[in-house]
Amino acid sequence: WRFFNQLGYTPVFDNPDSWEGWHWGATHTYGFYWRLGMPEQYDLLEDSLKNAEMIVYWSNDPDSTRGIYTGQDSAIWRQWLKKKDVEMVFIDPFHNYTAAAMDGKWIAPRIGTDTAMALSIAYVWLTEGTYDKEYIDNRTIGFDNFKDYVLGSTDNKPKTPEWASRESGVPARTITALARQWAKKRTVLSSGARGGEGGACRQAFGTEWARLMVLLQAMQGLGKPGVSIWGTTMGAPFDASIWFPGYADPDGRMSTSRAADQRPVNPTPQRLYRPDVPDAILNPPYSWIGEGFCGQSLEQQFIPYTYPAEGCSEIKLWYRYGGSFMGTMNDTTKWVEMYQSSKLEFVVNQDCWWQSETRMADIILPACTHMEREDLGEWGTGNGYTQHASNGCNFRVIVRQQKCIEPLWESKSDYDIFSALAERLDFGEDFTEGKSDKDWAKVFFDISDLPDHISWEEFDKKGYYIINVPDDYEPTPSLRWFAEERNCDTPDLGNPKRTTNAANELGTYSGKIEFVSESLTKHTPDDQERPVMPRYIDSWEGHKSPLADKYPLQLLSPHPRFSFHTHYDKHTPSLDDIPGHRIKIDGYAYWPARLNPDDAEKRGIKDGDIVKLYNDRAKGVLCAAVVTGRVRPGVIHAYASSSVYDPFEPGEPNSIDRGGCVNMLTSSKLISQNAPGMAPNSCLIEIEKWEA
Repeated sequence: WRFFNQLGYTPVFDNPDSWEGWHWGATHTYGFYWRLGMPEQYDLLEDSLKNAEMIVYWSNDPDSTRGIYTGQDSAIWRQWLKKKDVEMVFIDPFHNYTAAAMDGKWIAPRIGTDTAMALSIAYVWLTEGTYDKEYIDNRTIGFDNFKDYVLGSTDNKPKTPEWASRESGVPARTITALARQWAKKRTVLSSGARGGEGGACRQAFGTEWARLMVLLQAMQGLGKPGVSIWGTTMGAPFDASIWFPGYADPDGRMSTSRAADQRPVNPTPQRLYRPDVPDAILNPPYSWIGEGFCGQSLEQQFIPYTYPAEGCSEIKLWYRYGGSFMGTMNDTTKWVEMYQSSKLEFVVNQDCWWQSETRMADIILPACTHMEREDLGEWGTGNGYTQHASNGCNFRVIVRQQKCIEPLWESKSDYDIFSALAERLDFGEDFTEGKSDKDWAKVFFDISDLPDHISWEEFDKKGYYIINVPDDYEPTPSLRWFAEERNCDTPDLGNPKRTTNAANELGTYSGKIEFVSESLTKHTPDDQERPVMPRYIDSWEGHKSPLADKYPLQLLSPHPRFSFHTHYDKHTPSLDDIPGHRIKIDGYAYWPARLNPDDAEKRGIKDGDIVKLYNDRAKGVLCAAVVTGRVRPGVIHAYASSSVYDPFEPGEPNSIDRGGCVNMLTSSKLISQNAPGMAPNSCLIEIEKWEA
C-alpha cells in the first residue's frame, strides 16, 4: 500500500471468497459487518462442552479446514464432544471427513436447495410451537412477516418438509425428524470453520441460506447456553487485553500511529473487483455494487463502481503480487484470455514461487521467502480481516520473524524490491524514510502493547512473546450478553456499540436480529435476488435449470483438505503421495474427482480412470476418477484450489487442462445482482472417460 499509494494506482477489491453469503447476507440479519459477516466465537468450546446436546454441521467439514489461521488442529475437541454423547448431524452432498470421523447422521441435499430445507425446518417449529417465543418477541423484529411466508399465507406455498423434499431430494420424514431433534435439544449450528463459512454460502443466492442459518438459531434462542453458531474450531479461552496490530486492524491506534500517518493517500479513485477483473479489462465499461471487504459499515455494500472510472484510463500494466488465481477464482479461462489480450500491454509478477500465473508475465521479480527477511507478527491471526482468529488456542504468540539466511540467488525481500522501484521512481526516501525492514518491525512493536511487557532488545533476542490466559480468566461466551439483554462483555473490539449506551445491541439498524432487514429495506427495497426477507430462489445452474438436460451433474468444489487454498500443492511433492490429494497415474499426479457409483456406471467410468470434466465454459479439465458412495448421485466432488495449471496447448486460452483447475468450469456470475460474491458451487457439468 505504501508503495502503490505513492505511485497512484487502481487497487483491486478483494472478495470474501470463503464466506460470501455471510458477508453479503448475514450482516443484514445480525450485523457483525466488522467481522465481515462471521459471528464472534469467544468461549464457545467451554459452552459446548458444558451445555450442547446436538451439533448440526451444515455445509462444514472442520476436520479438513481445521486450523485455518490458528495453526491448531481442533479434532480432539470433537472427540471430547463425541465422548460426551453429543449427537452430531452432517448436511452436505459429500460425506465429508468430519462426518466419517464422528459417525453421525448424514443428510445429503441437492446442491442449491439448502435454503428450502432451512425453511421447512422453520415450518415444523412454527406449526408445532417448538421455538423460543420470548426470545423472538424481545430480541428480533419482522418475525410475523417471516411466519406468514413460511406458512404459505403470502404465496400459497407452505414450506412443508414435503415441499422441501421435492426440492432437495431429502425425505420429508428426515427433515421433520431433524427439526424435532433440533428443537428438543440444546443445539449448536456448525455452519463454517469460523462460525460462518461453508460451501452452501458460495452458490447462487447463498445470501439466503446464510441469513436463514442465523434466523433458525434465533428461533431457538441464539446466545443461550448450548445454542450458538460455532464451527467447532475456535472459541478456546483467549486473552485479548494485549493489543498487537494486524494488517487490517480496525483499532484506533493503528489509524493514529506514525506508521499509518506516513502512508500516502492514493489519488486514484478507480477500483477493480477481483472476481470481475477479466470481464472489466476485456469488455469495459463494467459496473458493480459494493467494496469487497465491507468491514467499516453496512453502507459499504451499496456503493456503486464503474470501470473505467470517470477521468481515469483503462489499465495497461497489471502488477501481480503473489497468489494463484487460476486455482482460486471462477471461470479462469477468462484470466488466460486477459493475460494474452492486447488490452494489457505489460504484466509483472512478483512471487517466491514459479506458479501457474508466473509464466504469463513479461517481467518476473523473484521475491524471497519469510525465512530470508526481517518481520514480526502474531501467529494465527489476521486482525481486521477477522477479529481474534487465533482463539483456537488458549494462548497467543507474537513472533519476531528473524532472517535465517540471506535471500537466495536473485531473490529479494518484498520490501527491498519496492524500495528499489521507489528509488528509480524518485520517491525512495519518502518510501523507506531511511529504515530497513527490521526498523519497520520495531515501529510496529512500539505502537503495540508489547513494550509494557517486554523490551525490544529482549524480544529481538528471544524471538517470541507468549500471551497466556490469566489465572483469573472469566469466560464471556459469544452472544450470551445479547440473549440476556445486557451490555456486550466479549472482547470484540470491532463492535461499534460495545462502549456506548447501545452496548446491548447488535450491529443491525434495529440493534436486533432482523427477519426483515432494515438495511436492505432502506437501500435495495425492490431487490428480488437479495430480498428484504430471505426466501428460496431456484439456482440458475441447479437441478431444475434447462441447462441440466445438457450438463446433468452438479460440481461441488469446496476448500481442499491437504493444502490451504493453493498453498503447498505443486511445490510440496510429498503431498502427491496422498491419494486424497492427488492420484498418480502413469507417473502424473492427477486431481481427484469423486462421483457416485450410479453416475459412474452410466458413463462406463471405473475407479482410477482418467476422466474429463467439461461444460460450455471450458473444453475440459482432466482428473482421476474416485468412484465412491460418499457423494450423492448427480454430484461431482472435486476440491477447489489446484495450484497446477497444465494446459495441453500452451497459448490457447481454452485448452484442456490436466492440472485439476476445476475453477475453469465454474461461472463468473455473481451471487446475485446486488451482492457481488462468487458462486462456484452453482455449476453444471458433464464427465466422461478420457480416451486420448
